[in-house]
Amino acid sequence: MRYWSLDRARPAGQLDLSRVTSLMAAVGQADATSFATEVLKTLGSVAQISQCTIFAYEFGNRPRTVSVADHRGGRFLHNVAETYSRLFYALDGNQKIVTGAAGAAPAALLMHRQSSEDIAHEAYRAACYRHPHVSDRLALLLQPADEIWLSVNLYRDSDHANFQPGEIALIEALAPLIGHAARHHYALHGQAQLGIPQLMLARIRTLCPGLPKRELDVIRGVLEGRTAADIGELLGIKPASVTTYQKRAYQRLGISSQRQLFALCLSSEAP
Repeated sequence: MRYWSLDRARPAGQLDLSRVTSLMAAVGQADATSFATEVLKTLGSVAQISQCTIFAYEFGNRPRTVSVADHRGGRFLHNVAETYSRLFYALDGNQKIVTGAAGAAPAALLMHRQSSEDIAHEAYRAACYRHPHVSDRLALLLQPADEIWLSVNLYRDSDHANFQPGEIALIEALAPLIGHAARHHYALHGQAQLGIPQLMLARIRTLCPGLPKRELDVIRGVLEGRTAADIGELLGIKPASVTTYQKRAYQRLGISSQRQLFALCLSSEAP
């Protein structure tokens, strides 16, 4: 598992102009599959990439799927992305980058590589690599705004083993095109999907930066109007555990009720 900045000289890459035109035409499309589909078409033949998922990490919330495409079609990869967002995103190596804990200043464009062998957590490896038939992943990471990261995930089918150095070099050559397109797609379409609960949760994170991820996930469910049973099903935990996490979060925030939680989120006073 490693990541690196794409600020060095890149090898020359050639690309069919029609592919660039199709990619640009997909920017801003409301269809949840269009943009990722064009990324897949653009890079698929270069390095045998079979799946593409674009996630937005916003204000420390669990990732939101912006666009997804799978050569098999259907909702299979949508479901994998949802499982990742609910249960496993905190185990992803890219968290060192998107949470600012990598020890380096954010670059315009970063590449993160994570193969199935890098993942020690068996359930994560099974759900997001073995079951979807993935052997390797390259993630193109960029920051379109403060506290927001985009990750363009490119998945290698297990039939083709891991990425080879020459294939990575070709993807690096095309990364600026994909990165800028993803940035504009998010500005035109993805950012508009950022709802009130996410903004309210951002307020909570500002007030209590040390709130653990599981407690944040439960608070997000509360802000979305979900019941303890709904939140438990979403996170794969018991309703009683949801209540426990909720009480712990309330204690950290110095409140004791859902009404006070909403009042805290809507307060205009500086923390």
